[in-house]
Amino acid sequence: MHSVVLYTREGCHLCDDARDLLVRYGLAPKSVDIDADPQLREQYTECVPVVVIDGVVRFRGRVNEVLLRRLLQAG
Repeated sequence: MHSVVLYTREGCHLCDDARDLLVRYGLAPKSVDIDADPQLREQYTECVPVVVIDGVVRFRGRVNEVLLRRLLQAG
């Protein structure tokens, strides 16, 4: 099972889309609201969602479904 962290913020429709896609691929993302942490807010303010899979940032802004599928098949 892959470790997945989804950095998000409330009201972000791209974040909702990313979560839905990750779940559809059988992943269980841990959601982290960047607005709850000033450091995360500064780091990711304009590029949510950010998807970290197995400790590596894989997607910013949008999740590319083709790349996600390749990542999951490879690992």
